[in-house]
Amino acid sequence: MTKGVLVATTIDEDVTMVESPPRRIRTILFTEMLVMAILSLIAAFVLAYDAIVLAGNPDTILSCSINEILDCTKVANTWQANVFGFPNAFFGLVSEPVVMTIAVASLCGVRFPKWFMFTANVCYLLGVIFAYWLLYQSTFVIGALCPWCLLVTFATTFVFASMTNWNLREGNLYLPADWQAKGRAFAENGWFTLTIIGWITLIVSIEIIKWGPRFL
Repeated sequence: MTKGVLVATTIDEDVTMVESPPRRIRTILFTEMLVMAILSLIAAFVLAYDAIVLAGNPDTILSCSINEILDCTKVANTWQANVFGFPNAFFGLVSEPVVMTIAVASLCGVRFPKWFMFTANVCYLLGVIFAYWLLYQSTFVIGALCPWCLLVTFATTFVFASMTNWNLREGNLYLPADWQAKGRAFAENGWFTLTIIGWITLIVSIEIIKWGPRFL
C-alpha cells in the first residue's frame, strides 16, 4: 500500500503535520479533474461559437435544438445566457484552461501553495453555483434545456468535487484543526464521494420528474 508523505501546513498559526494523499489518489482526482475540465472547455467553445452565430442572426436554429425540451436556440436567446452582458460561455473559456493547468501540474507532482488551492476552490464554487442557477432558470423559467449547458453543469460539478476532495485531504481549506481532521476523514472514508453521487442523483431525479410527463 502506498504511503503518503508528511507535510507541514499552517492552521490558525499552528504548524500541523498533514499526511499527503497517496500517489494513487492524486492520480485519480487530478485525472478526473483534467478530463472533466476538457469536456467543459469543449462545451464552452461550442456555446461561445453559437452565441456569435446568433448575434449575427437571431433567427438561426442551432444544431442542438432537437425538440421542444432540448432547445439550445431558445435558451441562448434569453437574457440568462448573457447575465453580465456577454455570453456566459466566455467564463468557461477563461477558467477551464486554468483548471487544466492545475490538474496537469499536479499529476506531474507539483504541490501548489495552500492559499492558491483554497482560492481556486472558492472561485470554482462560485462557478458551480452559477451553473446550477442557470440550470434552475432553464428548467423552471425558460422551459427548455441546452445539452451543452447540461454538460458544463455536470462537468463543473465533478471538477469541483475532485478539487474539494483533494483540498480536504491536503488541509487546504483553512479549517480549524478539529474540522480539518473531520474533513479529511470524510473524504478518505468515501463519504464525500457518496455525497456527490447523492447530489447528482437528486438533480437527475428532479429533471426526470420535471420533464418525464412530457414524454408520456
